[in-house]
Amino acid sequence: MSILIDRTTPVLVQGISGKIGSFHTKEMRAYGTNVVGGVVPGRGGETVEGVPVFDTVKEAARLTGATTSVVFVPPPFAADAIMEAADAGLKTCITITDGIPAHDMIRVKRYMRRYRSEARMRLIGPNCAGIISPGQALVGIMPDHIYLPGSVGVVGRSGTLGYEAASQMKELGIGISTSVGIGGDPINGSSFTDILALFEEDPDTSAVVMIGEIGGPQEAEAAEFVRTSMTKPVVAYVAGLSAPKGRTMGHAGAIISAFGESASEKVEILREVGVTIAATPSAIGETIAGVIEQAA
Repeated sequence: MSILIDRTTPVLVQGISGKIGSFHTKEMRAYGTNVVGGVVPGRGGETVEGVPVFDTVKEAARLTGATTSVVFVPPPFAADAIMEAADAGLKTCITITDGIPAHDMIRVKRYMRRYRSEARMRLIGPNCAGIISPGQALVGIMPDHIYLPGSVGVVGRSGTLGYEAASQMKELGIGISTSVGIGGDPINGSSFTDILALFEEDPDTSAVVMIGEIGGPQEAEAAEFVRTSMTKPVVAYVAGLSAPKGRTMGHAGAIISAFGESASEKVEILREVGVTIAATPSAIGETIAGVIEQAA
């Protein structure tokens, strides 16, 4: 089983006609993802990579039954694309686009609050690698060959470290139920806590790997959720132990501005609630292997 996507999930590609959108549409379809349409205003009636293109998300959803979209729209227009997906009633929107202005994301978050919580679209990203349920579906830009199907959930702010974790786990014969990139921007759609809750409810996910980094309160909030609500073992790696305070490192959200936002503080907070810490990126695979063996 998996969370958020599987082989039956009907997917739209917003920005399908661009170089990046068309390339990854081809890759996703080759993996088996059920891509049912693309959306580019003014290009309705065309096809890209064998996929029909529509002028609006609402029209595409109505005619194809799509429930999920992936956004490859350029940064100046990406916020409008996300809000259009919400307005069309989609369940999930996975935004790959990097460089969306923070003010635009504030506008998106405010817009989505007009919908009742039970009917509100789940936003993954922006500035994320997407989602892969190995052996079933890929919605995003992950290199699919490093993912082995299995029962360990992965969630992370860093796409690259997510790839590293998947590669190490595959080498050790450890498979993944679903890997979710939540993105590294300071204002994003879904948090660690949101995804941990889904993994906790998934009967076929037995353990979780969480990949954090400096900046923001998300890891501390996740620690509280682990303490109160998680029954499954969690392994965490937090990047940025040597990062200087007050300097942006990599992601726009990776800047230390308050207590609990440095890597060392986050590691301590997570360790206190029973999370097993991987000391280095190269130790993620062996750490989760040890936790799985201990739980067996």
